[in-house]
Amino acid sequence: MKTPEGSRRFWIGVASRDHAMQGVVGGFAQLCHGKATPLLRMVPGDGLVYYSPRERFGESAPCQRFVAIGRITGSAVYPFDMGRGFVPFRRDAAYVRGAVEAPVRPLLPLLTFVRDPAHWGAVFRFGFLEITSSDFSRIARAMEVYDERV
Repeated sequence: MKTPEGSRRFWIGVASRDHAMQGVVGGFAQLCHGKATPLLRMVPGDGLVYYSPRERFGESAPCQRFVAIGRITGSAVYPFDMGRGFVPFRRDAAYVRGAVEAPVRPLLPLLTFVRDPAHWGAVFRFGFLEITSSDFSRIARAMEVYDERV
């Protein structure tokens, strides 16, 4: 989705709920198992919402909710050493405290990026996607976030 230079963009990151919550607590975004490329597409002020297909990384318990919403605040993408040779890339982000987790299924008919309702999960398989401001607003409202500055 092309936007004019300097325009705000909106993104969905896909992560297990436990990993998304680490970002909320730590004030950072980390996507696609720590790859820098998705974060390099973002700029400060861009909106970010996390969708969690699973509750915990590596486990099968489903979550299927939007679990965090906020905006990118950091101008730099930086490596972060998590130990044991794992050095993912991060970017600073601020999340809305008190946002309510929103189940994805009731939103499916309203979201324009879901092209095939029978296979709605396929859109999330790459771990990162750009969405319209309208879709971001729909998700924000479902999360009981009404502040347009998010």
